[in-house]
Amino acid sequence: MDGVDNLIIGAGISGLATAAALGEGQNYLLVETDLEIGGYCKTIHRHGFTWDYSGHFFHFKHPEIEAWLRARMHGQEIRTVTKRSFISYGGRMIDFPFQKNIHQLPQDEFIECLHDLFFAWTNLSAQPPPSKYASFQIMLYARYGRAIAEKFLIPYNEKLYACDLGTLDQDAMGRFFPHADLLDVIRNMRAPDNRSYNSTFTYPRGGAIEYVKALASAVPPDRIACGETLLSIDLAARVARTSRRELRYERLVSSAPFPVLARAANLDHAAGAFTWNKVLVLNLGFDRKGARGVHWIYYPNRERIFYRIGYYDNIFDTDRLSLYVEIGLPSDAPVDADALRGRVLEDLRAEGVISDHQLVAHHSVVMNPAYVHITQASMAEHARLADVLSGHGVFSIGRYGGWTYCSIEDNIVEARTLVRTWSAPHR
Repeated sequence: MDGVDNLIIGAGISGLATAAALGEGQNYLLVETDLEIGGYCKTIHRHGFTWDYSGHFFHFKHPEIEAWLRARMHGQEIRTVTKRSFISYGGRMIDFPFQKNIHQLPQDEFIECLHDLFFAWTNLSAQPPPSKYASFQIMLYARYGRAIAEKFLIPYNEKLYACDLGTLDQDAMGRFFPHADLLDVIRNMRAPDNRSYNSTFTYPRGGAIEYVKALASAVPPDRIACGETLLSIDLAARVARTSRRELRYERLVSSAPFPVLARAANLDHAAGAFTWNKVLVLNLGFDRKGARGVHWIYYPNRERIFYRIGYYDNIFDTDRLSLYVEIGLPSDAPVDADALRGRVLEDLRAEGVISDHQLVAHHSVVMNPAYVHITQASMAEHARLADVLSGHGVFSIGRYGGWTYCSIEDNIVEARTLVRTWSAPHR
């Protein structure tokens, strides 16, 4: 039986960051089911277009992490862009986020939103809010009032998550939800400030895979085993069985979806606590340019099949329209990408994104899971099982291992922090 000190499951950002943090002097092996590294952070080059599996626009809060990555991206042009995001609403474009830009609505709708928002905040002032709202949906109504919730926040997020928002925890989106209070909304009418966690982003000309390559440059190729799938884990014996062999380990780090890990470890768990959506990503390349000066457009209109589109061509100002289109679906929904592409093209024409443009290249991928549903049940069950696993030297990290909502940079930070805890002196 082969043995390693550290067995890493998954060669996406989290797994590669863990391996890179361990360094050359450590004994580790990284096992990946796919035939190539990158996880969801892969890039496709087709007919002169560069697309990712999904829209990975990178935003960094830690300059040292960005500098470390850039130092390993020799010769790669990396552009820093101030993001411009809009909401398609009622035939006009509204600045994102909706709740801070209700003054851009038609007058009657603006008054309706402002009225409901005012009384929502009046109620909060008169009666302090609970420490925890019962759900994400209840939080939206309580903080923003009926009009803002029902015109944008609820329909958009229902399209994204493909679920009843009443089942999600109030913090299902964490720091990524653009909160605003009444004063923020009023102030924004005269002094616009739509900054968010990703107001600026960076993007390499070669696509998101260049960040993967940068991480992988710190990992010897012989430490990565692609085309090898984790099948089961014997927690007591600290032995993992893969599609190729059995491996004894001291520590195991997994970025696989948490329910997959729980089943592999044969843990008694409430499988129903873990739900998610899937997202069909359609990458579309056209024969000529479309709108300039836009990177994301959000679509709360339920008649449009997609919830968001992104413009690759406006990052480097290339001369042909290059889009990614995202459609949120229940995890068990059938997907016919060819049929849905036709519907997408119809909706893009209806929205004026394309007119007589000709589609010259396309690609699609289903991300499943895509967005996990963070609920009271999932958080409790994840915490309970993670405690059991860590007691046997197994650590589950990343968006899907942690069953959370996080950025790619968060994955790198989490991996580095975990590795540091192993070398920290015990007191």
